[in-house]
Amino acid sequence: MKELGYEEGSICNRDGCEGVIELEKVENCSCHISPPCAAHTSADMCCPECGWRAADDPLCVREIHTITLDVAGRGAFLESKPRVLDPTKIDWTWEPHSGASMIKKGVFPIGTSRAEVEKAVIGTFGGRFEYFNEEKGQFKYIAYTD
Repeated sequence: MKELGYEEGSICNRDGCEGVIELEKVENCSCHISPPCAAHTSADMCCPECGWRAADDPLCVREIHTITLDVAGRGAFLESKPRVLDPTKIDWTWEPHSGASMIKKGVFPIGTSRAEVEKAVIGTFGGRFEYFNEEKGQFKYIAYTD
């Protein structure tokens, strides 16, 4: 089996597709007002041949990259970057949930037990699964941290 393409310029290889992965065309750009605009910073990879979009692929996530606590009195600012989750191991990304918890969304090898996944993602004070899909190898976990 050929390796699937995720980066710009790589061959798609999904269901035999020979298309080249490229960055989505940006619509409603407002860079002339305040660059870079949200349309440019949130654009994802896609394949124009078969219609695959990274935004619709559960393995493609946007991981929090930088947290700036105060930008000119506007509060916290989160900057994310794209990342591909590895379904051959328990792999996840996190995002803030509340002052005392975080959301951990991820993938795991099919056949891994619920207890094994929870052991890897549990918070300091426990947590709970919002969903755990054994057929697809996907989960969403609320970890209690404080």
